[in-house]
Amino acid sequence: MSSEKPLAGIVLGSKSDMEQAEKISAILDELYIVHEVTVASAHRTPEDVAAYSTSARTRGIKVIIAVAGLSAALPGTIAAHTILPVIGVPAVSGSLGGMDALLAIAQMPPGVPVATVGINGGRNAALLAARIIAIYDEKVFTALSEWTVKASEKTRLDRAHIKGLPSAPPEAFEI
Repeated sequence: MSSEKPLAGIVLGSKSDMEQAEKISAILDELYIVHEVTVASAHRTPEDVAAYSTSARTRGIKVIIAVAGLSAALPGTIAAHTILPVIGVPAVSGSLGGMDALLAIAQMPPGVPVATVGINGGRNAALLAARIIAIYDEKVFTALSEWTVKASEKTRLDRAHIKGLPSAPPEAFEI
């Protein structure tokens, strides 16, 4: 565990969201972003959500990623208690498969913005958090730039795996 202060906070609405936390954490680790993970519920422990959100900035947190399913009130509740960027991750849950969570997070009232990624989009939430932090942190900017190059190279290499189908020629990708 690093002795550096965390720059990102990951808040889960319940322990059932742990898989998303692991995906988010893996990306943040790759990009050398110190972070912390906790569980706090907008409905069951609203005072904990308020305290965490209010204290985050003074503790060095620069962005908060909130994972929640069903009514997904967590990201909005966090955003109501801080002006830090909040990224909502709607989690697959319930009979609507996460659509209810996606809509709840995306349809915030004016004045309480929450960035929203796709359902179970923890990886994109981590990358968005990294882009926010990279605005002022050169180490993160460099790591994110290198990560992006590697992702591009992997996609280009994937073209070699097209078998039995007509493939686009290499010159199709020249400008």
